[in-house]
Amino acid sequence: MPAAPPFASPQQLLRSPDGLAKAVVILLVVAAVSDLLAVLAGLNIRSLLGDALDNGFATFDDAEAGRADNLYMASGVLQLLVMLATGVVFILWFRRVRLNAEVFDASMQPMKPGWAVGAWFVPFANLVMPHRIAGGIWAASAQTHTDGSWRTVSTTPVNLWWGAWVCSSVFSRYASQQYTKAEEAQEVMDAAGRMLAADALGIVAAVFAILFFVRKLTRMQGERAALGVYPLS
Repeated sequence: MPAAPPFASPQQLLRSPDGLAKAVVILLVVAAVSDLLAVLAGLNIRSLLGDALDNGFATFDDAEAGRADNLYMASGVLQLLVMLATGVVFILWFRRVRLNAEVFDASMQPMKPGWAVGAWFVPFANLVMPHRIAGGIWAASAQTHTDGSWRTVSTTPVNLWWGAWVCSSVFSRYASQQYTKAEEAQEVMDAAGRMLAADALGIVAAVFAILFFVRKLTRMQGERAALGVYPLS
């Protein structure tokens, strides 16, 4: 007789996050690539401005500068579109794993399931609340021993992912504001440097999300569901 699928629980409430996790990983890779393209476009602008400042704008080419600026703006639009798509799918996945955590052990969840979506849209609080929710999901998804006792799983991966995401989000907002305000060539060059750093942080955050959070948590939930050991209600 074939074994039951890992997510076929007695309560019939568990749903596999595997498909959404794969979509999130693909989109995070695309996001990292779009950040890399923005880095290259930013380096191009810095190179043009650096050369112009060195020779007093004697050889500055307005047409070439316009193309470089258009390329940088286009990379920014690409980043925005990819970010929106990634955010939607990530939140769908996050909600799915949160609902599964409710089945595994509702007592470990610090907030109601609906906050798995709503927490991302509360200004300022969205820098803290999703991390609290993720911690509850992580704890409930930790694989138990066969006798039902808990296995200790380090929360370091969750903290690394969240720290990278917060740093990337906050610094990206700051760098974008500085770039918008820049007027003089040196100011634009400095602001472009900050944008380069922000894009590099975005790449790090995407990689951490893939390796330390999405893939690992999805695997943990599969292992947890396969055991079929749930607290008595």
